[in-house]
Amino acid sequence: MSSEASAAGGTEGEPGYAAAMAELEQILAELEGEDPDVDVLADRVERAATLIEVCRRRIANASVQVERVVAALESDEST
Repeated sequence: MSSEASAAGGTEGEPGYAAAMAELEQILAELEGEDPDVDVLADRVERAATLIEVCRRRIANASVQVERVVAALESDEST
Protein backbone atom coordinates (compact mmCIF):
# COMPACT_ATOMS: atom_id res chain seq x y z
CA MET A 1 0.00 0.00 0.00
CA SER A 2 1.37 3.42 -0.91
CA SER A 3 1.87 5.98 1.81
CA GLU A 4 -0.79 8.22 0.23
CA ALA A 5 -3.36 5.40 0.13
CA SER A 6 -2.39 4.37 3.63
CA ALA A 7 -2.67 7.89 4.99
CA ALA A 8 -6.07 8.33 3.39
CA GLY A 9 -7.29 4.96 4.62
CA GLY A 10 -7.70 3.58 1.11
CA THR A 11 -6.23 0.71 -0.77
CA GLU A 12 -3.75 0.62 -3.63
CA GLY A 13 -5.42 1.65 -6.87
CA GLU A 14 -8.49 3.08 -5.11
CA PRO A 15 -9.32 6.61 -6.24
CA GLY A 16 -9.11 9.53 -3.87
CA TYR A 17 -12.26 11.33 -2.76
CA ALA A 18 -12.10 14.03 -5.45
CA ALA A 19 -11.47 11.49 -8.23
CA ALA A 20 -14.29 9.26 -6.99
CA MET A 21 -16.69 12.22 -6.87
CA ALA A 22 -15.69 13.30 -10.38
CA GLU A 23 -16.30 9.79 -11.70
CA LEU A 24 -19.65 9.65 -9.89
CA GLU A 25 -20.65 12.93 -11.54
CA GLN A 26 -19.66 11.52 -14.93
CA ILE A 27 -21.72 8.37 -14.32
CA LEU A 28 -24.68 10.47 -13.21
CA ALA A 29 -24.46 12.57 -16.37
CA GLU A 30 -24.42 9.37 -18.47
CA LEU A 31 -27.44 7.97 -16.64
CA GLU A 32 -29.35 11.25 -16.92
CA GLY A 33 -28.67 11.45 -20.65
CA GLU A 34 -31.52 11.12 -23.07
CA ASP A 35 -30.53 7.67 -24.27
CA PRO A 36 -28.52 5.73 -21.65
CA ASP A 37 -26.98 2.53 -23.00
CA VAL A 38 -28.97 -0.23 -21.31
CA ASP A 39 -26.17 -2.72 -22.00
CA VAL A 40 -23.78 -0.86 -19.69
CA LEU A 41 -26.34 0.48 -17.23
CA ALA A 42 -25.88 -2.27 -14.62
CA ASP A 43 -22.08 -1.96 -14.79
CA ARG A 44 -22.24 1.82 -14.32
CA VAL A 45 -24.63 1.53 -11.38
CA GLU A 46 -22.38 -1.08 -9.77
CA ARG A 47 -19.33 1.16 -10.28
CA ALA A 48 -21.25 4.07 -8.76
CA ALA A 49 -22.06 1.97 -5.68
CA THR A 50 -18.37 1.11 -5.30
CA LEU A 51 -17.38 4.78 -5.60
CA ILE A 52 -19.98 5.79 -3.01
CA GLU A 53 -18.45 3.30 -0.59
CA VAL A 54 -14.99 4.75 -1.30
CA CYS A 55 -16.28 8.25 -0.52
CA ARG A 56 -17.99 7.11 2.67
CA ARG A 57 -14.80 5.40 3.83
CA ARG A 58 -12.72 8.49 3.06
CA ILE A 59 -15.16 10.72 4.97
CA ALA A 60 -15.18 8.36 7.96
CA ASN A 61 -11.38 8.24 8.00
CA ALA A 62 -11.13 12.02 7.77
CA SER A 63 -13.61 12.37 10.63
CA VAL A 64 -11.52 10.08 12.84
CA GLN A 65 -8.37 12.04 12.00
CA VAL A 66 -10.06 15.36 12.81
CA GLU A 67 -11.36 13.98 16.12
CA ARG A 68 -7.83 12.84 17.03
CA VAL A 69 -6.37 16.26 16.25
CA VAL A 70 -9.09 18.06 18.23
CA ALA A 71 -8.63 15.69 21.17
CA ALA A 72 -4.87 16.26 21.10
CA LEU A 73 -5.36 20.03 21.00
CA GLU A 74 -7.82 19.92 23.87
CA SER A 75 -5.45 17.76 25.90
CA ASP A 76 -2.61 20.25 25.23
CA GLU A 77 -4.79 23.13 26.41
CA SER A 78 -5.60 21.41 29.72
CA THR A 79 -1.93 20.80 30.60
